[in-house]
Amino acid sequence: MRKAVLATGFIFAAWLGLAQDPPVAPPPPPPQPIPYSHKLHAGTLKLQCAFCHENQDPGEMMGIPASAKCMGCHKGIKTDSPHIQKLAGYHAQNRPVPWLRVYQIPSYVFFSHREHTKAGNTCTECHGPVAERDVLAREVPINMGACMECHQKKKAPNDCGFCHEQRN
Repeated sequence: MRKAVLATGFIFAAWLGLAQDPPVAPPPPPPQPIPYSHKLHAGTLKLQCAFCHENQDPGEMMGIPASAKCMGCHKGIKTDSPHIQKLAGYHAQNRPVPWLRVYQIPSYVFFSHREHTKAGNTCTECHGPVAERDVLAREVPINMGACMECHQKKKAPNDCGFCHEQRN
């Protein structure tokens, strides 16, 4: 019996070691179609994240703003800028700006931005000091190890089925 308990302990410890993703350098920022400064908009102008990044039902993702949201201000601000003119072009053609996501949760992970913000988590905990950045790059790891560490620290459930679909 004692050998079985020890063997189970070793297997669990090994699994925990595998659950921790090895440290990797964050990817470079993706080239965006239009330069956008979070430092200006969220830092200097104090726009809240949710002003641009809406959390529509069912609450899993924060949306990337439509050109109409941007043009709400930019129809009269910096209209002579070639970047704003490009934005206005997307808007006039009713085409989305082809922004590239910096953070993307894998499809096999259940994640709800709404549940995390309701629990008191802040955007900077997962996305870093965005309001200090002109160019947004992935600064905070979004891997299983980082999520499990955060859940442990905040006493949130860490069992597999909480974030992953059970397979038969």
